[in-house]
Amino acid sequence: MSLKLMGKKRGMTRIFDESGNLIVCTVIATEPNVIVQVKSDEKDGYNAIQLGAVKVRESKKKNVTKPLVGHFARAKVEPRRHLLESRIGKGEAYEVGQEIGADYFDEGQYVDVCGTSKGKGYQGVMKRHGFSGGPGGHGSKFHRSAGSTGMCSYPGRNPPGGKKAGQMGSERVTVENLKVVQIDAEKEMIIVEGAIPGPKNGLVYIRKSMKKTVVNR
Repeated sequence: MSLKLMGKKRGMTRIFDESGNLIVCTVIATEPNVIVQVKSDEKDGYNAIQLGAVKVRESKKKNVTKPLVGHFARAKVEPRRHLLESRIGKGEAYEVGQEIGADYFDEGQYVDVCGTSKGKGYQGVMKRHGFSGGPGGHGSKFHRSAGSTGMCSYPGRNPPGGKKAGQMGSERVTVENLKVVQIDAEKEMIIVEGAIPGPKNGLVYIRKSMKKTVVNR
């Protein structure tokens, strides 16, 4: 089983490989994730570890709830803003307080990145579903609308799930098989090839690819 680490999307950049080819990349800041709790099959019914990421600033510690204050105090870990649980296999040994950083991944490896896409509000069918729309001339009364969606007397209704105007974005999106181009453990940065979901400084989850496991060295 592969651990999920938490990071923040810092933005996009471009680098050149050894052959001079330009590669469009995304920079992910991965402050070391600390293990806050270790769950076992005997005690909890399954094996997992709970990771915490992004330290709570001193001025914001007053906002941490009392149950979480006690939870972090028991683990002797500074409060973190985000918590995430990852399943582990039998025999894998982890300790409370152990830090897992960018060096968990290897250059040339493939990863899956999950995040919340940018919210675009209420949008029409052309932007949301790629409808072509109607003629642009003034005489046409059909420009950007969805057009007729009605039915005959039977069944006399619109079945659910049709492509219509509505809320766009702000949903969980996973991009698979992104190649790790560069890792900077000192600066706590991972650079992956391609784009990932979410705005700048948005929280993302990174795991080793479930479909591509070959490491190109």
